[in-house]
Amino acid sequence: MQSKNAAFPEIGLAFCLAGRAEAVLLAKGAGFDFAVMDMEHGPIGLSELGQAAAVGQAAGFPVHARVTGPGSPDLARVLDCGAAGVIVPHVDSADEARRVVWACRFAPVGRRALPGPLPVADYVPLPADALVGTAGGGKVMAMIESAEALAAVEDIAAVPGLDALIVGTNDLADGMGLRGRVGHPGIQAAFGRIAAAARARGLAFGAMGLPPALVESHALALGASILVATNETNLIVEGGAALLAALRGPAGS
Repeated sequence: MQSKNAAFPEIGLAFCLAGRAEAVLLAKGAGFDFAVMDMEHGPIGLSELGQAAAVGQAAGFPVHARVTGPGSPDLARVLDCGAAGVIVPHVDSADEARRVVWACRFAPVGRRALPGPLPVADYVPLPADALVGTAGGGKVMAMIESAEALAAVEDIAAVPGLDALIVGTNDLADGMGLRGRVGHPGIQAAFGRIAAAARARGLAFGAMGLPPALVESHALALGASILVATNETNLIVEGGAALLAALRGPAGS
């Protein structure tokens, strides 16, 4: 996937509640570069992810899955179901990163089991070598969102088989004892360290949960190529509130 403007990262929309496959086309129609089905927070499960990913495959629009963590039983299954990538929250150590890669990558990098026919190949049965070549390109993205992960970020980035480091802004601030203070200089310094660790290992760098005012300093200036801008819940509630305020004006306040 490639951003429509080379100066900007790829911008995605996460879905926490709207798990229907049609949601993928809403994101595409709005101009987003990718969607994330968030299985960590909310009711979206593997069935909804599979349908959304299949629509994404047909529409040429990447759909990533955020699972519940490094111990999720769905690490490889979301890739089998057609997700363009797996986003793994709470990767706090190099050992956890290795376990993620072990589950998500085929041998010799990992030990992902060879699946049956997959949506990425239109469910056509393929010889093992061709299957691995076709299905082995899913992105594996580790989220850095704790003080422990920040302390180990250089070691995490060095684990072979990862594609990206993504900062979970609010959880990182919380884990650093700065709950709700995402504009604190310590958070900006942490973003810089994570971006540098990713860059040193040739990984992509990205962020979730950044307020618009911090996108320039915490993402663009650090070379971010992945930005999950918001989720559908915030988009509707905040956009709806702004629309109602505009319609009602001072008389309705």
